[in-house]
Amino acid sequence: MPLTLSVVRTLIADVGGEPYAFPLARIVRTSKVAPQQVELLEGRQHIEVDGRRIGLVTAHQILQAGERQAAGGDLAVVVIGDHGETYGVVVDRFLGERELVVHALDPRLGKIKDISAGALMEDGSPVLIIDVEDMIRSVQKLIASGHLSQAQPGQVAVEGRKRKRVLVVDDSLTVRELERKLLAQHGYDVEVAVDGMDGWNAVRTGHFDLLVTDVDMPRLNGIELVALVKKNPNLKSLPVMIMSYKDRAEDHRRGLEAGADHYLTKGSFHDETLLQAVVDLIGEAVA
Repeated sequence: MPLTLSVVRTLIADVGGEPYAFPLARIVRTSKVAPQQVELLEGRQHIEVDGRRIGLVTAHQILQAGERQAAGGDLAVVVIGDHGETYGVVVDRFLGERELVVHALDPRLGKIKDISAGALMEDGSPVLIIDVEDMIRSVQKLIASGHLSQAQPGQVAVEGRKRKRVLVVDDSLTVRELERKLLAQHGYDVEVAVDGMDGWNAVRTGHFDLLVTDVDMPRLNGIELVALVKKNPNLKSLPVMIMSYKDRAEDHRRGLEAGADHYLTKGSFHDETLLQAVVDLIGEAVA
């Protein structure tokens, strides 16, 4: 009796010197991404794909294939998932598309994490076929545990000079990301916090040259945050800027009385206004 063969069309990618096969049906797209296109958002690296920001991970970490060796040049990225959960997986290089005859793994091995089956290449060498659903679950576990490594190493300070650090506190993702990106583009080392309490915890445990905070936030508002900072003997000399939509004279007075060194209104400021205020308070980005 003839045997029934299962054939799958795949993209073969090199990860740590070994080939792995991604089923084409589970790939959203592939892309070559320039290092400068990688953005840091909420402490995780992202790229923009079709107008959406998606998280960036390395196949090396997921498959436990050693550390990725940054060789310069564009990143080879396989975008997997769906509209709910989509991630960009960085591989070493694309090796081309192949139709593979699926070989089930020995059941004595049990379920192998992130792998669905095996196959043989044209030259007889083995290749493992990725279980994309399992890989997505593995990424989510790494994110939840806080152990996700960076796909693109961050830039080091130029010629050993120290960049000044700014903490941006705002409960609006859009606002804090605009501020983060603007300051980072001008050389500042920027960290973000999602509300006043998160900002208070961050400023007590890290060293910053400037605090930029909103006013209306949950758990701890900006006025309360500024007051706590200025009452703390270890933090009272930290320059503080308030960025708020509140533009009444009494709002300005409350902020300055709490200890803020500068009050800027979001509704009327331009990029140059924020940058100039930062320079006035702490100087240029590189010390």
